[in-house]
Amino acid sequence: MQTTKKDIRALTREQLRDFFISRGDKAFRGNQVYEWLWIKSAHSFEEMTNLSLETREMLEANFVINHIRVDQMQRSSDGTIKNAVRLHDGLVVESVLIPTPTRTTACVSSQVGCSLDCKFCATARLKRMRNLNPDEIYDQVVAIDNESRLYFDRPLSNIVFMGMGEPLMNYNNVLKAIEKITSKEGLGMSPRRITVSTSGVPKMIRKLADDQVKFKLAVSLHSAIDEVRTAIMPFNEHFPLQELRDALQHWYDKTKSRITYEYVVWKGINDRPEDVKALVQFCRFAPSKVNLIEYNPIGDEHFKQADFSAIEMYKKTLESNGITVTVRRSRGKDIDAACGQLANKQA
Repeated sequence: MQTTKKDIRALTREQLRDFFISRGDKAFRGNQVYEWLWIKSAHSFEEMTNLSLETREMLEANFVINHIRVDQMQRSSDGTIKNAVRLHDGLVVESVLIPTPTRTTACVSSQVGCSLDCKFCATARLKRMRNLNPDEIYDQVVAIDNESRLYFDRPLSNIVFMGMGEPLMNYNNVLKAIEKITSKEGLGMSPRRITVSTSGVPKMIRKLADDQVKFKLAVSLHSAIDEVRTAIMPFNEHFPLQELRDALQHWYDKTKSRITYEYVVWKGINDRPEDVKALVQFCRFAPSKVNLIEYNPIGDEHFKQADFSAIEMYKKTLESNGITVTVRRSRGKDIDAACGQLANKQA
């Protein structure tokens, strides 16, 4: 009977050291392997050239490295790059590199499919097949960092968890990935350059605050009126806005970190003066910033980009109430890489 080999990246540095000691070898061999796996992002044991051939063959006999593979890379006319990422079990997720003159941002996925049911999002049309492991999230970041260096001659500067999936529904793995990304034994990125975006799971937002995380939080809000939000984000019925607001109050009390709201304005859905007024009221309890995002079509005629006048109404009203607001133009629409469009069509 064939036994399944363990993914070696599931082991901690200490466990790797103990493994070598148990085989009568030196503990520092574990350190060497750990550095190959995380700092050098080795795809195979064969690459670990400071280990003897015998040691590499022993590792090959006992472990696997379930590394991702970029199956397809598409480049947009605006410079955006979308990766179709093949996982070890054949499933596919997508990640995106978003370049600007001053920064390069990685938009990474946390689940295959999604647990939630937002009607305007292509990913939500896929059933959630599984959570991504910490190393699969880490690998997406490494791949985009390599592309940033290759095509833009600079390292990756920012990471947003705004790809496929709801990050807080994969809480432990997302936090383990971020721990590795920010560690000196990994990529050494500052947590302040990482933003985790959630559709709003109150219990897990509270846990983030209690765990005293250092990264930034963004909330995909889109309406501050329960009836409107439930119509476009049905899970809101189970996590109503008052619960979300209470959780965000807890977040701010614990972290003193400004909250960012991601907000798409659609024609005939949330483009009325009362929608803006409700958003202003929702934002008042803590320092916040609103990103007004251009809608990216996914083939549903119910959702249409709001008129420019509606966007201007939001912008002027928010600013007059002392709320920071940015109008975001979407990138990568010609390759279905923009916000809400990720759905691994080529899988």
